Amino acid sequence: MPLITKPNIADADGFYARLLATHKGLTEAQSHALNARLVLVLANHIGDAEVLTQALDLARDGAGQSA
Repeated sequence: MPLITKPNIADADGFYARLLATHKGLTEAQSHALNARLVLVLANHIGDAEVLTQALDLARDGAGQSA
């Protein structure tokens, strides 16, 4: 199964706002830990090693780019 890379979230702006709100009040270390836990929760939900590898590669390829 190929990784979905086109927009696929019904309310992307709402999700982004919720993500930022989830980080509010956290230290940098707590924020990093939250992100790591979120990645693991979502990776478990996806469960497909091929899709996860594609996602890791895509994220790594974009690591040097600013958002």
